[in-house]
Amino acid sequence: MKGKVAATGPKNKPPPRIGLVGPCGAGKSTLARALRDLGYRVHHIAQEHSHVPDMWQRRVSPDVLVFLDASFETSTRRRNLHWTRAHYEAQQRRLAHARAHADLYIRTDDLTPRQVLERILAWLDQQGYARPQPPGPGAEKTGH
Repeated sequence: MKGKVAATGPKNKPPPRIGLVGPCGAGKSTLARALRDLGYRVHHIAQEHSHVPDMWQRRVSPDVLVFLDASFETSTRRRNLHWTRAHYEAQQRRLAHARAHADLYIRTDDLTPRQVLERILAWLDQQGYARPQPPGPGAEKTGH
């Protein structure tokens, strides 16, 4: 399907507040923009930089927690990061609590941003979440 993601199934739940977590370079910022453009309330949670394991719950308490993951090699290439495997592994340790509590886990190494978006939208549809009304032109985008 090109250019449009179909909505399927009954919608019994209102559009969710979505939290995004994952290591640097996994695609959180790109996905957050795409979801906001569709009208979702999205919070890009910088859990990978926090030593407080449940910061994602304390700061946002999302209806849906999405964990985007990417390998060390992919993260480094996407963000042109000059870091070591030890830095990446430290982020993964700081993300362990969020990963264990994630509602949806997506490995993004071999996916385009569009494919990641389609996967989350399909999952939200399967869970019975309604689609939000897309914001109008010039609408303020919040949820950082």
